[in-house]
Amino acid sequence: MSDVFSRFSPYIQDYIYAHDWKELRSVQVAAAEVIFGTDHNLLLTSSTASGKTEAAFFPILTALDENPSSTFGVLYIAPLKSLINDQFERMDDLLRQGNVPVYHWHGDVAASHKNKALLNPRGILQITPESLESMLLNRPNDCVRMFADLRFVVLDEVHIMTGTDRGNQVLCQLARLQRIIGRVPRRVGLSATVGDPRIAAHWLGAGTGKETDVPKFPEGRTAWRLGVEHFFIQNVNEDQVAPVPEALGPGEEGGEKEDAVRVAELDAGFEYVYDCTKNKKCIIFSNSREETEYVCATMRQIADRRGEPDDFLIHHGNLSAALREEAEAKLKDDEIRAVTCATVTLELGIDIGRLERIVQIDAPNTVSSFLQRLGRSGRRDSVPEMMMVFREEDPLPNTPLPQLIPWGLLRAIACVQLYLEERFIEPPNVKKLPFSLLFQQTLSTLASAGELTAQALAARVLTLPPFENVPKEEYRTMLRAMIEQDFIEITEDHTLIIGMKGERVIGSFKFYAVFKDSEDYTVRCQSDEIGTITSPPPVGDRFALAGRVWEVEELDIARKLIYVKQVKGKMEISWPGDYGEIHTRILERMKQVLEEDTVYPYLKPNARRRLEMARNLARNTGMLRHSTVCLGGYTWCLFPWLGTRSFRTLRKFIMKNAAALKISNLEFEGCYYMTFRMEKGNGEALISHLYKELQSNGIDLDSLVSPTESPVFEKYDPYLPGELLRSAYVADRLRADEIMRRVPELMAEYADKKKSPESASERGPGL
Repeated sequence: MSDVFSRFSPYIQDYIYAHDWKELRSVQVAAAEVIFGTDHNLLLTSSTASGKTEAAFFPILTALDENPSSTFGVLYIAPLKSLINDQFERMDDLLRQGNVPVYHWHGDVAASHKNKALLNPRGILQITPESLESMLLNRPNDCVRMFADLRFVVLDEVHIMTGTDRGNQVLCQLARLQRIIGRVPRRVGLSATVGDPRIAAHWLGAGTGKETDVPKFPEGRTAWRLGVEHFFIQNVNEDQVAPVPEALGPGEEGGEKEDAVRVAELDAGFEYVYDCTKNKKCIIFSNSREETEYVCATMRQIADRRGEPDDFLIHHGNLSAALREEAEAKLKDDEIRAVTCATVTLELGIDIGRLERIVQIDAPNTVSSFLQRLGRSGRRDSVPEMMMVFREEDPLPNTPLPQLIPWGLLRAIACVQLYLEERFIEPPNVKKLPFSLLFQQTLSTLASAGELTAQALAARVLTLPPFENVPKEEYRTMLRAMIEQDFIEITEDHTLIIGMKGERVIGSFKFYAVFKDSEDYTVRCQSDEIGTITSPPPVGDRFALAGRVWEVEELDIARKLIYVKQVKGKMEISWPGDYGEIHTRILERMKQVLEEDTVYPYLKPNARRRLEMARNLARNTGMLRHSTVCLGGYTWCLFPWLGTRSFRTLRKFIMKNAAALKISNLEFEGCYYMTFRMEKGNGEALISHLYKELQSNGIDLDSLVSPTESPVFEKYDPYLPGELLRSAYVADRLRADEIMRRVPELMAEYADKKKSPESASERGPGL
């Protein structure tokens, strides 16, 4: 054991001996050295299941044992209730030995438990951002009694909070709490997937005046068992049926089970998924709640047709707490071999026991998400294992070129290769003008204070770390709009108080959350709460939820209740949502996947064949040599290989120049390609025109947004003046620098083109 071990409190040393640890992990040594040896903040980044929680809390608990706090000593903030419910279960014995009380505080926690925390504010308080907002607004006096001697703030899953409205809300809350208690607790951030530690460290320490250390330490080489398979949904034949995989890691040799997947009566891909998970403890991840519902219903349908047990559970944000907690409990129980269909709600650091395999339907959007999901398995010294399964419609003969490319398969390969080759993880996008959050924090700050002058309100709010880039004039514009709409009132003494409309907003429990919510209807089957849906179907209609189908028996519109009975079958359902951004490096690596001849060892037979088809198509059509391709007549396609934000900017830049180029009917698919009708010139003329515009004038991002646009994305955007929405859109949703590099590269393609014969697919009409 290292010297660090001797610094730990005796009960922590006893805990380590009792668990037969031969040595401390490098992450645990590094964390202890920072906490014991400095007064700095700490950003701890290490792979999933590497012991980050123990690494942070062993020295924190030792510090509190040596010098006990008179109030809560640790505030633990997590983005999900499930993390709070679970995080310290495996350290239960340790906390009992150290006599360290742990309290939960979120919307599902009983008032009696919260009252105990209020009566005895000692030890660790675990809380969500929304509950902390409520506490600061409604219990500012209790905050002093609960946190006056707060020593540490632990932020879990920092990677999904950095720069987002929800994460920035936490920074605002911590800054407000520091003012209330008159001290600056040290911050400790935990994450397995931080793309740029410097950005994350700066964000984590904002408003503390302390340095944030990001220790580097050796991590052992991680082994994976990874497989990727592909299916066409239609025209399935025996050649399309692959053996059930024993998933392979890069470079491994391994056998496959001899039993072939049966020819699908429903869907070859889903039959394959079913057999991948049969008699195993697994999670099947999908990228949306809709797909998760459909997958779960399909798995249950296959089980019923085969006469096998229905061992399938479901977990996503629109299900009732009871159903989510049931899934979590069964996942943790090593005696139960259930399969859970899930979204991002199970992607984060909840310890879910000895999972045997992860199945991913389609590709994650990010490398970070891929690593988080893969890391759900491989705990307790086993190897992480994932099977990705892709399904697509068998294309018709007249399917346009861009729709013949398996974009999801390419994205999956790109994510895997970027991490294997470069250890690339997407850097966080830190918002520059978070006006929706500014609106909410203005109301919350004013409501907790009761009454402030405009100058005092601005001094309190604009000095919160997330608003350092907000010009004072734009804040004045917001305040004037809030006064005009009666969110804020001016008193006779020229001070500001909450207005009537503001009172209604603050009076709702939904105010505490900064993420957009919908007017959901609660679904009940007799006494059981099933979950929520967005729109109430008529009586007699059916819909899907919790992986089952329900028929509406009664509607209580006033109370937003839907009473249902369960029926057999399978249906689709939809919720509004935003599926996030894709980084430019992923698009660039996708192009490289098409260009190179590498045979990736984790691709199964169908996936290898599908990739080879795509490579042949890409080479034969010239889309890799020249990013503009004529699809016939006046229809053109552009493959810019740019991520979401830059793709959006280029699309707007092209439309700004549409009249000069006679471009119309511009359509796009994600950030993969855009198609348009161009009656004048050809692909080279388009790129040449864009190149000259960039050389002469650059990109004026403000000019890409119409003066009449009011881009509404965030929760409180509908209440904001259009000019502020346009400023935020330009600052946080457009990006020019990558286009300034990419367009000259596209221009260079045509210089190379003149050195070689031009293929028919690259010529415009009449050339």
